[in-house]
Amino acid sequence: MTKQSPSGSDNSSQLNMQAVLSMRDSGYYSQRTAGAKHAIDNTLPLMQQALAALPDADTLRFADFGAADGGTSAALWSHLVAGLRASGDNRPIEILYTDLPSNDFSTLFRTMQGMEGNPDDAYQSQHKDVFVHGCGTGFHRQLMANNSLSIGFSATAMHYVSQKPCEIKDHVHMVGASAPERAAFAAQAASDWEAILLARAAEMRTGGRFIILNFGIDEQGRYLGHTGGQSMFDQFTAHWRAHLEAGTITSEEFERATFVQHYRTVDEFTAPFDDANGAVRQAGLKLNNIRTHLTPCPYRKAFLDSHGAMSSAEFAASLIPTMRSWSETVFSSALNSHRSHEEKAAIIDAFYGSYEAEVAANPDGHAMDYIHAIMEIEKR
Repeated sequence: MTKQSPSGSDNSSQLNMQAVLSMRDSGYYSQRTAGAKHAIDNTLPLMQQALAALPDADTLRFADFGAADGGTSAALWSHLVAGLRASGDNRPIEILYTDLPSNDFSTLFRTMQGMEGNPDDAYQSQHKDVFVHGCGTGFHRQLMANNSLSIGFSATAMHYVSQKPCEIKDHVHMVGASAPERAAFAAQAASDWEAILLARAAEMRTGGRFIILNFGIDEQGRYLGHTGGQSMFDQFTAHWRAHLEAGTITSEEFERATFVQHYRTVDEFTAPFDDANGAVRQAGLKLNNIRTHLTPCPYRKAFLDSHGAMSSAEFAASLIPTMRSWSETVFSSALNSHRSHEEKAAIIDAFYGSYEAEVAANPDGHAMDYIHAIMEIEKR
């Protein structure tokens, strides 16, 4: 889930964008994102159906786009590879993990070898003729040879836009932006979505599939952390603004904490497929199905299921790290470069600490439910 750098920008801008979009490393991300893993695991039947529908090929090539450290999808790929081998399918399998060059590929490769995470998911060391590769390039461009990809997969990644169209002045995310700011993000996201689809169309074999779980806004207006009760991005904004009002951060630092994301609606996801003469349809892509799905926050569920055995402080201490695992770099990279590492760390710790203290004092309504648009795309 570390995401993309803008194309055509200068090198310093690319490095800064990668810092904003990177997840925390050393396995921190996958260890603290149980909800993401649950959502991915639930796609196993869809992936198995896609496998069964593939045309013949001498080699099976799969790709996991925006894979972060690989931990959240390891069980999914392990089940798929084991199922193929159990069925007597001994064809060579290549799996390409893609993300930014700033990604924690070291943890990813250790996970595949059984040196990190659950060794039962280390499919590369358990089966013959399985080859794992890494690609440190953003998914907005083509990443492999034409007509070579059997199944592409991406989870909670492609809501990241390739570049920040503007700073959001009074919020941290496009869901709370002004109308002009939101329109700018929507335009960038539409352009990026077409580029992503055309890149996958070039890579995919005829009959290949692209399975996506993407953060979005569902038919009820719900999105990540905004499914009733407290709204996570509003809470981020409130706590970041409290640091501005206290003089801890500057107005420029407040505005720079703009998530480089756009949550698409179902209509925005389907738009490129609606025009028979459009580039996406002409490239051979067909949207077989799309649905939205809510994955309940596992930390909230554990708290409620404990019936008082888990304290609100313990709940807060479990919830805030999962938010921090993917959002921290947005806030830390917003801080001025002249600040020392220690000063930045103190500000960020205080920011998440104030959010955790709020949840501990009153846990009602706090959760990070996942809202995904789940799509199956075929190349005809």
